[in-house]
This record gives sequence, C-alpha cells and structure tokens, in this order.
Amino acid sequence: MRKREIDIRDYAGDIIRALRPGILITTKVGDKVNSMTIGWGTLGVIWERPVFVAYVRQQRYTREMLDQCREFTINVPVGDFPRRALGVCGSKSGRDMDKISAAGLTPVEPEVIGVPGLKEFPLTLECRVLYRQEQESEQFNDEITRQFYTIETGDHICYYGEIVAAYIIED
Repeated sequence: MRKREIDIRDYAGDIIRALRPGILITTKVGDKVNSMTIGWGTLGVIWERPVFVAYVRQQRYTREMLDQCREFTINVPVGDFPRRALGVCGSKSGRDMDKISAAGLTPVEPEVIGVPGLKEFPLTLECRVLYRQEQESEQFNDEITRQFYTIETGDHICYYGEIVAAYIIED
C-alpha cells in the first residue's frame, strides 16, 4: 500500500466539509486500536505548528485511550466509503467490542506515530497531542449550553494534536 504525502493546506476545505457527516479519530493503546466518529474539529496553526483539535466527551473510551497514548490519527473519507463504519464507530463503545473489525476497517501502518491510518478513510493526519484542555461549561453562552450540553452528555476535552504526517493511502 502506497501513501501519497499531502500538504494539508490543499485539503483543508475537504477535511472541514467531511466533519459534517463525520470523520474518524483513531487511537491505540497496546494492541488495542479504537476509532470513534467525530463531527467537531478544528484545523489550523498554533505555536507555529499545524494542528488538528479534536473534541472528545469526557466519558468516552476514546478519551481514556487518548490520555494514555497521547497520539491519534484523523481519518477522512475520500470518494466512496463504507458509511456503516461511521454508524458503528459513532454508536458503539470500544470498551465492549472491537469496533475496527465490526466496522470492516483495515488498519494501515503509520509513518511517524504508533497509531494506524485506515484504508477505507484514506486521507490521514498523524497527530501528537501537544496540549489537552477540559472545557469549562460555565464559560459557554446559554445558547451553546442549551443546544449541546446536558448533565448526561458532559463536557468535552480538547486535544490539540500537532500534525506530524499527512497523506492519502492509495492501493
């Protein structure tokens, strides 16, 4: 399998547009690989480094894994892709099952970090966590609180990941 290196600036619009239907964040601890569907993310530059900021709710298994490994890949579909995978990875917990197998995803060896990309979601950003910030719900305005937060859903943790490699997986 070949990886074509990309300049993320050339794909920024594609990555942001893909967030609406969903992309995957993948992490790994030991031999366990887990992916979760996300619809929120920020792509930009901070501390003179390219970053992807991922927002993960505190109670998610993905959050537990991120806090241990401090690395993740962002996996973005290009063209046709298995939409069912977004459903599996967005509605099931990696605590209870192997979501990678259940979703029919194929891990691909990474370039720089220890977390794989996914063949079926070939636009890949390899990220190392530079900074982790828990959101403070009392700082949200009322509209955001009403629309996105309840006691049951909890707040998000923001993971600022430096993009250390960016490529498209090709056959």
